[in-house]
Amino acid sequence: MDELLVEQAGPVLQVTFNRPDQRNAMTWSMYEKLVAACELADADDSIRVMVLRGAGGSAFVAGTDIAQFSTFDGPRGVEYEQQISDVLARLMAVDVPVVAAVEGFCIGGGLALATAADIRVCTPDAKFGVPIARTLGNCLSLGSIDVLSQLLGRSRVVDLLLTARFMEADEAHTSGYVTTVTEDMDGTLEKLTGKLTGHAPLTMWATKEAVRRLAAGNREDHDIVDRVYGSADFAGAVKAFTEKRKPEWTGR
Repeated sequence: MDELLVEQAGPVLQVTFNRPDQRNAMTWSMYEKLVAACELADADDSIRVMVLRGAGGSAFVAGTDIAQFSTFDGPRGVEYEQQISDVLARLMAVDVPVVAAVEGFCIGGGLALATAADIRVCTPDAKFGVPIARTLGNCLSLGSIDVLSQLLGRSRVVDLLLTARFMEADEAHTSGYVTTVTEDMDGTLEKLTGKLTGHAPLTMWATKEAVRRLAAGNREDHDIVDRVYGSADFAGAVKAFTEKRKPEWTGR
């Protein structure tokens, strides 16, 4: 059984973490294949949205498979945390919108992956957390904590880490971490991806790139503005507006 499924349906690329019996805990191979899926999303102009989802309905991703830590020492821990930071950075750098569809447990590395997405939706039974203070006794890198803090806020991240508690779906929603709590994940994804695939690709890319740069302390935007305003999509949309018809988006 393939531990990570990558399937394209029209303009939507769905990546499924496919170890339901292990609550979709990540193996090294799954991390590598996730990076490859990010490369595919950027290389194929027909892909307009990327969706991350866990198989089985009981978990999104319940962290990294603990069995892989049996031979770890300090240097290997540093290497591992750098690897996770690199995976998160690659996921956040995907040009198209990335949606995390969370059902059930979203823990540890799973929480980091969901946080690296652009939009998060979840079911009412979703639980978010990093309970390592009462399980493994390891730690997160500064990079992982930074990613979490940017969306959840420093105080909430510290609280989650120190108390090792789970954040329920209602708290995730009221905090703004997830945009929608739904009983019908399939229907919600269909509606959301349909909306995103109908929008201007360059506008969405520019939004993502601007947020990435601001998070890195970079306020240079001339190249972003130049690319968007100089695009065939913008010129065509202006013409379509004056002619009272819908624009057609190419991403160029």
